[in-house]
This record gives sequence, structure tokens and C-alpha cells, in this order.
Amino acid sequence: MVLWRRLVIFCLSLLPLAFIFYQALSQQLGADPAKVIVLFTGTWTIYFLFITLSVSPLRRLRSFSWLMVHRRMLGLFALFYAILHLLSYLVFILGLDFSRLVSETIKRPYITAGMPAVLILVALGVTSTQKMMRRLGRNWVKLHRLVYLALLLGWVHVLLQVRSSYFDAVIYGAITACLLGIRFYWARKKKRGIEARTTA
Repeated sequence: MVLWRRLVIFCLSLLPLAFIFYQALSQQLGADPAKVIVLFTGTWTIYFLFITLSVSPLRRLRSFSWLMVHRRMLGLFALFYAILHLLSYLVFILGLDFSRLVSETIKRPYITAGMPAVLILVALGVTSTQKMMRRLGRNWVKLHRLVYLALLLGWVHVLLQVRSSYFDAVIYGAITACLLGIRFYWARKKKRGIEARTTA
């Protein structure tokens, strides 16, 4: 059952890539296809971060506890689309001019916010194996909490690009606040429980 679920989730996670690939081949990306591809891959990076960070809250509902087995793969797809987002920007916008990437990162605040988020996801992807979990021990958990920072930076990346409508940025911000707020509540509750047991 787990194998079939893994296969289904894997195929579903590739659908956005298949869709944008089809749109590009059929020339349905409009007057500025490069911008569409960059925005599309960036949007799906955020979506997969939302999906990945929704797994733990959903686990508390028994009917969704099976999702925990697939959380790592969902997180790796967030990394996958983040890499596609960065590569699309490098290839289609900058023409593989890496010197411009450095200057653009410094000059444009939204890239300044987005670049660390990608680097965090790369670090989490590299250390997501069972071998790295054993090697890092307790530090693994601390390192992988940086995914919260990656999500927050991703939202800032979106917010700083707004030119007219703030609708998407507000929705993303609300989801981000909800996902991070839940974890803050859990942490506070756990701390109070430890303090109560210590006092008793």
C-alpha cells in the first residue's frame, strides 16, 4: 500500500512540470514565456512547502497519519521546484550570466530573500537521508527546523515582487502564519507541560 501511495504522490507531484512543459511545447505561455515559467516554478515551490508543512498538523487527524511516510518526498519536491525556479531564472532571464546573478541578488530585495530560502532547501535535501539523520543526531532536528525560515523567506520573496494586487501575497501570508502559528502553539504547550511536571 505504501509503495502504491508513494508512486501516486510521485506522479501527481510531477504533473505541474508536465503541464508547463506541454504549455511551452504548444506555445501557450503568452508574450513572455520566460517570466511565466519562472513564476510557475516559484509558485509550485511555495505550494510544496505548504503541503510538506501541513503533514504534521494532518497527522493529528488519524485518517491522515499515513502522510508522514511521504513527508520527505514532498519536501524533496519543494526542493526540486525551487531548483527549477532558480535554473529557469538563470537560463531564461539572465542567459546563464552568473556575474549578473550576484549583482541582481544584491540589487533586488526579493532575490536577496529568495536565494537563502533555496540554499536552506538544498541543505535540507542533502541531509534528508537516514544516514545523515544518524550522523547528525539531535542536530538533524534543529537543522530541519530551518524549513520554517525557508517558508517565511519564500513568502517575503513573493511579497516584495508585488506590483499591483496583494491578493496572492495575503493568502500565502495567511497560510504561512497558520502553519508557523500551529507549531508555535505546540512548542508553548510542550514547554508548559515540561514546566508543570518539573514543578510537581
